[in-house]
Amino acid sequence: MRGYDHCYGHRPDLAEERQRNASKGGRRGGRGRPASEISELKHQVRAVIGGVLSGGLTTKAGAVALQGYNTLLKAAKVELDIREQTELITRLEAIEEAQVAKKPNNAGGGRWGA
Repeated sequence: MRGYDHCYGHRPDLAEERQRNASKGGRRGGRGRPASEISELKHQVRAVIGGVLSGGLTTKAGAVALQGYNTLLKAAKVELDIREQTELITRLEAIEEAQVAKKPNNAGGGRWGA
């Protein structure tokens, strides 16, 4: 990287960011969803479907249960969206700060250097 003595993997000023990124490894399912939670919901939905198909669960009870699972899945999606947006905002702010710091005397004065 131009202007630095070290690469990304060895720059002391990026140690905290590298640690944050590394700590996510192995704990993310898809785009940040806890894989075990989604897997458990899918297992439970399959059980309800099986119960309805086998006659062990009434269609009325099955429909209500599936509506509840649908609500849980929607809540998980909202949680994921919030988490992703927060992460993207943090990353974008870091990029903007780096651009401002890199520009001598903030030449141009505009947000995007115009």
